Amino acid sequence: MKKLIGFLFFLFITATAFAQKPDRPIVQFSGIVHNADSAGVIVPYVSIVNTSNQNLVNISNYKGYFSFPAHERDTIRFTCVGYAPAIIVIPANITSKSYTAQVMLRPQIINLPIFHVFPWATTEEFRKDFISMKVADDDLAIAQKNLSRSSILSLQRSLPRDGSEMNGFQDFHNSVLNSHSITNPLLNPFNWGSLIKEISEGDKSRTPGSN
Repeated sequence: MKKLIGFLFFLFITATAFAQKPDRPIVQFSGIVHNADSAGVIVPYVSIVNTSNQNLVNISNYKGYFSFPAHERDTIRFTCVGYAPAIIVIPANITSKSYTAQVMLRPQIINLPIFHVFPWATTEEFRKDFISMKVADDDLAIAQKNLSRSSILSLQRSLPRDGSEMNGFQDFHNSVLNSHSITNPLLNPFNWGSLIKEISEGDKSRTPGSN
C-alpha cells in the first residue's frame, strides 16, 4: 500500500512540473541562403532540419528562400551538397513573432580517395586472363610483318593502281613495242617520191638508144 501511494505521489509531482513548464512561443522563421564566399550567389534547395522539434525537415526554394514556423530557442541546421553545414539558434523573447536571418553557407571541397575499377571479379579471373593475354607487337615487329612477301602480295591484289603507276606501265609497253617493230618505208609519203624516181630512172636505162 505504501508503494502504491508513493508511485501516485511521484506521478502527481511529475504532472505538476510539466504543467508549470511554460510553452515556448512560436515564431515565423524566414530567410535566404547565400554563398559565404560571394553574398550575391544564392544557394538553392537547401535542406533545413529543426533538430529541436522532432527533426522536422524543410527545403528552401530555387531562389534560396525559406519560411516555416518554429519555436524560440530552436536549433536549425542547414545542409547542402558542396557546402559545410551551418547552425542557427532562434533567439528568445522575440516581440514581432517573426524572425528573419540571412544564412551563409561556406563552400566545402571533399577529396574522395582514389577508387580503382577492375573488370575482374576475383583474383582467379585476373590470373586466367593474364595468362591467356596476347601482348601487342612493337613497332619493329609490325614493320617486319608489313614488309613480308605475303603482305606485299596481298596488297598488290587488293589495292587499286594509281595514275603514276599506270603511266609507267604504258611507257614501258610503248618502249617494248618500238624496240621490236620494223618501220614500213611505204608508210612514209616522202619515200613514195624516191621510189617513183628510182623506177623512172631504171626504165630509161633499159630503153634502146639511151646510151
